[in-house]
Amino acid sequence: MLSYRHAYHAGNFADTLKHLTIIAILRHLCKKSGPLHYVDTHAGAGRYDLQDAKALKTHEFNEGIGKLWGRQDLPPLLDDYLQVVARLNPSNNLHYYPGSPWFAAHCLRDQDKLALCELHPTDFPLLREVFRGDMRVRCFHEDGYQRSLALMPPPTKRGLVVIDPSYEVKTEYQTVVNHLQALHKRFATGVFALWYPVVDAGRLQQLEYSLRQTGIKRIQLFEFGLTGNHDLPGMGSAGMVVINPPWTLREQLESTMQWLINAAYPDSDAYWRYLEIAGE
Repeated sequence: MLSYRHAYHAGNFADTLKHLTIIAILRHLCKKSGPLHYVDTHAGAGRYDLQDAKALKTHEFNEGIGKLWGRQDLPPLLDDYLQVVARLNPSNNLHYYPGSPWFAAHCLRDQDKLALCELHPTDFPLLREVFRGDMRVRCFHEDGYQRSLALMPPPTKRGLVVIDPSYEVKTEYQTVVNHLQALHKRFATGVFALWYPVVDAGRLQQLEYSLRQTGIKRIQLFEFGLTGNHDLPGMGSAGMVVINPPWTLREQLESTMQWLINAAYPDSDAYWRYLEIAGE
């Protein structure tokens, strides 16, 4: 199904967690001089206009990037995140919000490569235009599952794969687990980051169970929500599952997200959750 458009949700609280995770992973991987490969299975449009009718219909960005824009007291990871967003908004007015590929491109170096997959016929031309002229980037108007698997293992044997589907189809929760297994089989030392929404507690429990059943080691789960009541309609929480996370990731995200909740969501039901799905 191709009805999902991220333009309605760009810059929301779930994007904050997703993009903080991507930045933290890539900054750590870039500490070594060897080149990296970044692969995005559902890259979207690359950047989003927050003054567009789609964004203004939901105003979801007010509960995400809107909580942080203009603040001067941010801890390092959030400050890094905000500086990347600011590059799209040189006038200091919050007009545009980057997609995951933009964050990745601004973390990576000249020697690194990006492979961006997007199947949506409207979003793909926008994605390609955003990265026109960037010789590090290849955009694929293809199924991201198939293309990302074909790219494994990358020549450098170092990299990050981000999997961020829309979950429009209920079977997607099992599809992503199957895909992680296939990727890990070909590239066992790679870092894999899976985004998921919390719209049904039962599906989340099944996702966690299915991940444990894969037998893959070193799986961590990070979850951030505006409410812990998963019986409410809509997406009140979202998370990231990371395979082979940098050893610094848990502490870095935990301290950052606790600061964020205390500073930007006081007197709310916002919460943070960490779970080790599989250890060494």
